Amino acid sequence: MLAGLSLPARAADPRPDATIKNRNVEANVYLDDKVKADAALADDCLTEGKAWIAKNAAEAAAARKSDPQFFKVGGWSFERRYSVRSVVDGHYISVLRDDYMDTHAAHPNTDVNTILWDSTARKRISIRPFFTETSDGGPTMKAMVSAVTTALNAEKNKRDAGETATAEWYKELRPTLLKIGAVALAPSTVSGKSSGLTFHYPPYAVGPYAEGQYVAFVPWETLRSYLTPEGMKIFGGARPKGDEEEQ
Repeated sequence: MLAGLSLPARAADPRPDATIKNRNVEANVYLDDKVKADAALADDCLTEGKAWIAKNAAEAAAARKSDPQFFKVGGWSFERRYSVRSVVDGHYISVLRDDYMDTHAAHPNTDVNTILWDSTARKRISIRPFFTETSDGGPTMKAMVSAVTTALNAEKNKRDAGETATAEWYKELRPTLLKIGAVALAPSTVSGKSSGLTFHYPPYAVGPYAEGQYVAFVPWETLRSYLTPEGMKIFGGARPKGDEEEQ
């Protein structure tokens, strides 16, 4: 699990798949090759990415007029990357969406979100079909929040950041899919299966900026009693060695 706070451009980076560059802003969107391998997924991500950079460009232009002091050292910078995290049962594709933003405030910032794509249905879906119920405050969501909190506390202890493993930092976590964090299907040691769920949090979400991003892994066995037949079908195996470091 990485605590990095930026997404610096690398020398081997390909050309951006969408870009805006002017005196106010430079904003780029990148799709990795695995995203591009699914034409419908690539189109969906690119449409969203283009709207994102257009929105940021408009906000930068307006900000230059109202607060020109923020542009003394140049325009604002934005970068969005879409990358495949896992492919499960041949058609459930989990995608990470990583954002970098520099608006010349106290420091740059990052954000992270996830997409679960069904390549058969050719649309975004949620994890609801894998669980018998996911009602707000219901048993499944309560079990998820408990497991996420345990995983976050363990990670904070690894980073010697245990002092922020408190209810105050976790107050935004709620037993609802909209408030528990960005979720993805984790890869597995068994081909075509998922070893569980990873929940992804940007800086400030569950700890101060200096602690960076967090990823909480919940093994599928923890939630076994809440799985539907489809959930039992897609989950299995263990988290591969090295997956924690890659996140």
